[in-house]
Amino acid sequence: MNAGISRSDALALLLKYNKDSFHIYHGLTVEGVMKWYAENLGYGEDAEFWGIVGLLHDIDFEEYPELHCLKAPELLREAGVGEEVIHGVCSHGYDLTVQVKPEHEMEKVLYAADELTGLIGAAIKMHPSNSVEDFEVKSLKKKFKNEKFAAGCSREVIKFGAELLGWELDELFEKTILAMRSCEKSVREEHALITQL
Repeated sequence: MNAGISRSDALALLLKYNKDSFHIYHGLTVEGVMKWYAENLGYGEDAEFWGIVGLLHDIDFEEYPELHCLKAPELLREAGVGEEVIHGVCSHGYDLTVQVKPEHEMEKVLYAADELTGLIGAAIKMHPSNSVEDFEVKSLKKKFKNEKFAAGCSREVIKFGAELLGWELDELFEKTILAMRSCEKSVREEHALITQL
């Protein structure tokens, strides 16, 4: 799978359209999570591609929130990004803003894990260690059931994402926590470097 863009150029593109610290951190997190999933689901040779899709998935959200996943193809094509990346990016808005259905396993993972990383991220801010390192599935399940907690993270999207993958919610929860553990340190370090610039 060819992204049509290097990782360094993808990061520069993200930063061109995203200035908010939260959005940058989210992009880096989803990149790391996607790379972990690629390695663990047997797509190791495409891990960088999966990561780039994760990094760029919200490329249009900050500047064009009302056109989320609709403006992205234009921004990505202008930068020479490949059509497979564009399809992957747009598919995470399936049935929300666009009708681009997640087809490849990578797209289903992005659809399921994107919202879930937001929910986990909100939960660990209240966690004593402020880290996913010692955050457990049972704590996540409590937060998931409390619909007032991180209300912007759609439980319906997360449930549908698990269905698309053919997984139980617990499996999606466990894997995504492990994925976030795998990249938390590097994401925090890179985010600190970017936001200090």
